[in-house]
Amino acid sequence: MGQLHPHPRKILNNDNGDVALDMYHRYKGDMQLLKDMNMDSFRFSIAWSRILPNGSLSGGINKEGVAFYNNLIKEVIAKGLRPFVTIFHWDTPLALEEKYGGFFSEKIMSSATFNEPWTYAERGYAAGAFAPGRCSPHVSRSCFPGDSAREPYVVTHHILLAHAEAVALYRARYQKAQRGQIGITLVSHWFVPATNSSADRAAVRRSLDFMYGWYLDPIVHGAYPASMAGYLGARLPGEAQVDEIIKEPKPTEPPALDRACSYDFIGVNYYTTYFTSAAPPADGLRQSYDTDARASTSGFRDGMPIGPKEFVSVIFNYPAGVREILLYTSRWYGNPVMYVTENGIAEGNNAMLPLAEVLKDGHRIEFHSKHLHFVNHAIWDDTNVKGYFTWTFMDCFKWGDGYLDRFGLIFIDRINGLKRYRKESSYWIENFLRACSVTHGFIRSRK
Repeated sequence: MGQLHPHPRKILNNDNGDVALDMYHRYKGDMQLLKDMNMDSFRFSIAWSRILPNGSLSGGINKEGVAFYNNLIKEVIAKGLRPFVTIFHWDTPLALEEKYGGFFSEKIMSSATFNEPWTYAERGYAAGAFAPGRCSPHVSRSCFPGDSAREPYVVTHHILLAHAEAVALYRARYQKAQRGQIGITLVSHWFVPATNSSADRAAVRRSLDFMYGWYLDPIVHGAYPASMAGYLGARLPGEAQVDEIIKEPKPTEPPALDRACSYDFIGVNYYTTYFTSAAPPADGLRQSYDTDARASTSGFRDGMPIGPKEFVSVIFNYPAGVREILLYTSRWYGNPVMYVTENGIAEGNNAMLPLAEVLKDGHRIEFHSKHLHFVNHAIWDDTNVKGYFTWTFMDCFKWGDGYLDRFGLIFIDRINGLKRYRKESSYWIENFLRACSVTHGFIRSRK
């Protein structure tokens, strides 16, 4: 993970992921915990810095890293669980960043799908908060010199091209034999107009376009949202190139690489909802992706929060939002197969509290119960939702905040040898899933 050692101050308390939860040595016991909780899937990511520590095949493959993932996958299957793999979750090897500038290389070829490319592009290249930490000087003086008005769009453009290439490769070489699926995981807030004005309602749609449609429109429809093209003009890269890539091939031509329909499923990460109002355009010299949508978002309206404010300051608990984003995806994007790939809530790093108190997380039980209720309602409305992943299995290392936030169903005692303890929410999930297995799923009839 490129920034953690050369730039430790980028992570709260100089935390790093060198050991993290030590799943490297404890994966068998961890998979047993999942089995005990009646889970049927395990979602995890491949760390490319573990596979290619020097950033390229010519730099050597870490055979121990490959062996770990092979062993982990075998253990997942042996426990009756389904592996649900993300092959890029932002951890570019530092050598790759230094040699190629990360995703700025025109020769980038990816063999996998992505988790939250919006977060990677916005936090890494507009705000400069995550690796590689680039932004315009007017955004922050603490990040590496970049261009917040241009680079996020270049990064996203190449992510989309790489994703389409990966899908085409998988479908051509592996899918028929493996009978698997390939997709992408996207994050989006839900947005509620601050007033009933047409300007605020339009700002809601732009907010969705600039966060969610930025990726989903090209993947489903083969083009960027019209609002982005209209507002950004030449800053939206490669439109001529995009037209060439997504054109319908003539019968006499070999198929062109096509971003449209480059998915079998869409993963949806949902955490929060914001009030949204129209905002004026930024000064031309101070442009940034973060102001391009001309929308202002807040968790408050007239001093009142849209929902309870959680420990993570940007999250407001608004369970109805998960139904809304699923319905929106269904209605505007052809009702694709969807998984809620992340949904969860955190408490602070409370390791100094008595263990019995740490394990009491009734607020997490309420959170998942209410969100699952609205996922169920989305299914009633005929959205094609096939699964729900809690974020997260265990308290884990978090980008930017290190070990400050605890999202897990399992408490990790970082003071006493990384011991695992089940929180009350894990037993609630276990009982919920056991009841579901008896009633053939948590989907209930309207009647």
